[in-house]
Amino acid sequence: MAKYKCVFFDWDGTAVESRTAPAEDVLKAMVPVLRAGVKLIIVSGTTIENIAEGSIEKNIPEDCLGNLYLGLGRGAFDYGFKDGKPVIINSMLPDKNTLLKIHSASFDLHTKLLRDYDLNSDIVFSRPNYCKVDLMADHDRGGKLFLQQSEIGMVQEKLKRKGISEGLADVIRMADDMGTKYDLPLCSTTDAKYIEIGITTKSDNVDYFMKNVLYKEGIKAEDCCFVGDEFTYLTDGIRGSDAYMITEATKNGTFIDVSENPWKLPDEVRNIGGGVSAFKEFLSSVL
Repeated sequence: MAKYKCVFFDWDGTAVESRTAPAEDVLKAMVPVLRAGVKLIIVSGTTIENIAEGSIEKNIPEDCLGNLYLGLGRGAFDYGFKDGKPVIINSMLPDKNTLLKIHSASFDLHTKLLRDYDLNSDIVFSRPNYCKVDLMADHDRGGKLFLQQSEIGMVQEKLKRKGISEGLADVIRMADDMGTKYDLPLCSTTDAKYIEIGITTKSDNVDYFMKNVLYKEGIKAEDCCFVGDEFTYLTDGIRGSDAYMITEATKNGTFIDVSENPWKLPDEVRNIGGGVSAFKEFLSSVL
């Protein structure tokens, strides 16, 4: 019997080293797990085009796809598969007016940072449900778009040098406060380099699957494992993106962090280190 009935996992930095790195090994490791009836749910802030170069279904046998799901775009889309193709089974996209308010709130943050702290930033407006405010526009991640541990210190030092005394925590509060002007319940998150501003998070993805897929098949949180590399607290009170998989619906599950040198982790999370290699070994241990 499989150790878990369902495994939720992050993609960038957990399953693959980068979006351009080969995904064949992890896809190969997924197949026997899926074939054994274990559900695998990829939860990522990215789009489906960035998961295995947009062709994950071409690398997974069709008889396994019924157990594969994707929760993407920071709460935007939830996918299943039908007739060998990915299909959207749920979406949480803001209407155009709400999206414009998110854009305006993000620009207001950019303006405040420049006006009050002489800190210039870039904004990515092209996401379907949120904006990314780049606090370190001059810092190139070299294709590795997941959190780099060194970035936490780099951005904290930069913010404090600019007079933002509590660093990322202050900027997150600023971002959320921008929502009051537009009557938006903003839930801003960060991976140090970016402040992501929107009204949904990975929490919405995992909660959808728990309540609308797993519960219906008798699968409880206790039967699930949640794996990522960004559970760590970036600073006091500021959770990494994968920690948003810890919700009221999932709190009784098992949470595993594969990052190499995590800072403080939420109490629910156990670190095993090892990065992508450790995740692939974990998949083989599920059966």
